[in-house]
Amino acid sequence: MKEEYEDLILKVTGAEALHTGAKIQTLWSGYGEIVRVHLQGSKRSSAVLKHIVLPQEPRNTTLSHQRKVKSYQVEMTWYKNYSTNDKCRIPECLAAGSFGNEQLIVLEDLDLAGFDLRKNSVDVTGMESCLSWLANFHGRFMGAEPQGLWQTGTYWHLETRPEELEAMADKELKSAAQKIDGILSGCRFKTIVHGDAKLDNFCFSGRLPVVAAVDFQYVGGGCGMKDVAYFLGSCMQERECERLVPGLLDHYFKELKAAVDGEVNFAELESEWRAMFVYAWTDFYRFLLGWMPTHRKNNSYSRKLAKEVLRKI
Repeated sequence: MKEEYEDLILKVTGAEALHTGAKIQTLWSGYGEIVRVHLQGSKRSSAVLKHIVLPQEPRNTTLSHQRKVKSYQVEMTWYKNYSTNDKCRIPECLAAGSFGNEQLIVLEDLDLAGFDLRKNSVDVTGMESCLSWLANFHGRFMGAEPQGLWQTGTYWHLETRPEELEAMADKELKSAAQKIDGILSGCRFKTIVHGDAKLDNFCFSGRLPVVAAVDFQYVGGGCGMKDVAYFLGSCMQERECERLVPGLLDHYFKELKAAVDGEVNFAELESEWRAMFVYAWTDFYRFLLGWMPTHRKNNSYSRKLAKEVLRKI
């Protein structure tokens, strides 16, 4: 690690010394890594460093590279300028800065705060915990302008994915993509969405009833159903979706009602967003068909919802 990076971490954590620990993960397409940094002489025994290294020669198409560059700029803006609460917990940002083609985000280690569990699968209770996080997040930012973030959040937003649209073999859904996007964008009730709310991005606790979330590269404006549909699809197979989605949506809206606490006409909000669920699911399905048509989420449940949407528009 460069000396200036070490100095920054020592300064913001009040540590006397540090050493780099295990790599938590490599960033998508090799654009850096996330590592745990162990601290000495600080009230924190560790912190998490997200170290982005933008390649001088882009490894992907120009559009893909530009999307990734913007995503890291958005994430720095998010951590610097936005905050949540204990019902939609995120790591505290200790420092964030750019150094030429490199960017550093120094974050609280959520493991130390009790969110030390990562899960590859969850039961209904686990899904409800994540949906509660999403409901409180969406409620907190209901009506907020996504300043410095993606104007339209999610990594699969149609405007940012022309290559995947062009690659689609499903001509009927391809021709309807703009209309589906327009219906979602035309929602009366908008919030800030996480934008990549898959199960992998939630941190669980063995002693707390709530979860925390990480990875805010695609945070931005939009309909909260985009997060909900994407999250549920990351957790369940098609038969589980048929059986469990209605009850899980009921749980989400119960939590959302408490989160907005009378600040909006909740009956109208719920009516609009429930209607948007099939559009949000189909919007991501559209992306999948152009990006990886053999993905497990290309299943009978997704095809059923897509047919329902195509009949409506």
